[in-house]
Amino acid sequence: MAASKERVPVVIVEYDEIARTIARRIAEIIKERRREGGHAVLGLATGSTPIGIYRELIKMHREEGLDFSDVVTFNLDEYYPMKPESIHSYHRFMRENLFNHINVRPENIHIPRGDVPRDDVEVECEAYEASIKKAGGIDLQILGIGKTGHIGFNEPGSGADSRTRRISLDTVTRRDAAGDFFGEDNVPTEAITMGVASIMEAREIALVATGEHKAAIIKRAVEGEPDPDVAATYLQQHPNAVFYVDFAAAADLTRIRTPWVVGEVKWSRAKEIDAVIWLGETTGKSVLKLDENDYREHHLSSLLARYGKAGPLNGEVFNALIAKIRGRSKLPAGKKVVVFSPHPDDDVISMGGMLNKLHQNRNDIVVAYQTSGNIAVFDHEVRRYADFLRRFGNDFDINDSAAGALIEEVEEFLESKSVGEIDAFPVQVMKRAIREAEAVSGIETFGMRREQARFLNLPFYQTGKVRKDPIGPEDVRIVHELLEDVKPELVFVAGDLSDPHGTHRMCLEAIQQALAKYSGLPPEIWYYRGAWQEWEIAEADVLVPLSEDELRAKKMAIFKHQSQKDRAPFPGQDDREFWQRVEERNRNTAQRVDRLGLPEYFAMEAYVVRRAGVPIESEMVATSSLAEKEISRSRAGKAKARR
Repeated sequence: MAASKERVPVVIVEYDEIARTIARRIAEIIKERRREGGHAVLGLATGSTPIGIYRELIKMHREEGLDFSDVVTFNLDEYYPMKPESIHSYHRFMRENLFNHINVRPENIHIPRGDVPRDDVEVECEAYEASIKKAGGIDLQILGIGKTGHIGFNEPGSGADSRTRRISLDTVTRRDAAGDFFGEDNVPTEAITMGVASIMEAREIALVATGEHKAAIIKRAVEGEPDPDVAATYLQQHPNAVFYVDFAAAADLTRIRTPWVVGEVKWSRAKEIDAVIWLGETTGKSVLKLDENDYREHHLSSLLARYGKAGPLNGEVFNALIAKIRGRSKLPAGKKVVVFSPHPDDDVISMGGMLNKLHQNRNDIVVAYQTSGNIAVFDHEVRRYADFLRRFGNDFDINDSAAGALIEEVEEFLESKSVGEIDAFPVQVMKRAIREAEAVSGIETFGMRREQARFLNLPFYQTGKVRKDPIGPEDVRIVHELLEDVKPELVFVAGDLSDPHGTHRMCLEAIQQALAKYSGLPPEIWYYRGAWQEWEIAEADVLVPLSEDELRAKKMAIFKHQSQKDRAPFPGQDDREFWQRVEERNRNTAQRVDRLGLPEYFAMEAYVVRRAGVPIESEMVATSSLAEKEISRSRAGKAKARR
């Protein structure tokens, strides 16, 4: 299939395969340069995107003896001002995630300094550029991409000839980093970054992007015109740059979103539904009113040819869409159900309407909250509860010295706490308890009992920091024990990949590993999405209508999460409260269904349904060999376009 709109090679595979592919290429470069009598020079990035690559390199070092003793590294950027020992420092990030685990020499590590006096920054930047040249230039540069399209910290307006320098950070970039700094106000306003020209001089470039929240900017960077406002578009001019993206980040690319626009399509029922919905929304017509000219004028003649006329095709798709809609009477009843909620409010935010209907249908429900969510509680909430405990003890004369000392310890810690400091253990416990009480109150809104809530407190989350540990055996064991105890027939899990902190992804990984060990009959898996967006109508298997009263009940359950109300600690790019996002999302789904000519409902939730062991993207599973074919195909297309 042609992909003529893509101006740079794009490889679309799962993240684990991306990490392995790039790590293998790095190992090849290290060995090649050594055979040539030289040494490899690597350009490295920070953030969550490259962590999988670094884990693969550490594994190669430990298990295969991959030697880094002569490797020279240069990092893209650092916040300014920033002390190297700070928990937010990229110096510390690289030590913890790579350098401390391999045999790279300290003198071969180069990271821009965020602790130099302001008057010395320019000299420091010039010295950084000189060090890159002295090392022989960068062999392979790893990049991520920000929502503004920045590479490194080259924000909108960065020129093609820019070099290492101090730069002011865009508002979008600072908001994206707010979670790591426990609030946008704490994010530095400046950074030191390698420039576009510095990056473009690397002999190879691998840009990595994952998640739905990167889909729009990946489309812009890959298919759009080169533009100083989107620094990643400069990579279109590089002779050896490749974009490695997962299926979620690739979702908006033309060959994925509307493949019929760029070439022949192997039609399936799913693609037919997708195409007809797209055509209806593009033309502003309901499904049953689409005619032959609509199909012909929008690159869908081959689809029309399968049916001969528009009528039969329209009818097939209309009936398929109608079949997706399930009211309460068509939903599971009398089943054993486990609802996994990554954070203590994801259940009511994402599937509150379904949870209410499942309870009404007398299903035996357990809601399993996978993490404590304690880092998402403001300190002032803890102060309020500490004050309440003191007053409660005084009023009922039940204060004892231990309780009083603990309250005093909590208050003293919060009084002296510095920005980003990990909470003392008693504070972490109080924050966890706050969220647990809110979660219980949330499901009680639907008439459920507090005993139906299980708090798993998975260890991977218990770092006290925004950045979490990898999923480990203990996380899987806890989830597996719950499954063996309940023996569910249905399991609801968060299947969204846009969660900014990555917790949803990690919780899904723990569930998948636990299900692989599960001894019972494979349950049916219902995937819901988080607070960030909803399943597309075409990809959803079930659409659950909600009345105005049911949506109101769902919002009331969300209101019970008082620590997240008014202003959530980690709102992402959306400042609205969760109930506002939910209301718009659920009503928008219903309105889109209505515009397609289906029955009109007040609101709707959407779900994707699979059997255990069958991933959401099972039809798109790619292997290493496919990754290599993708690179070859994309590069060939790029070369042809240049000719």
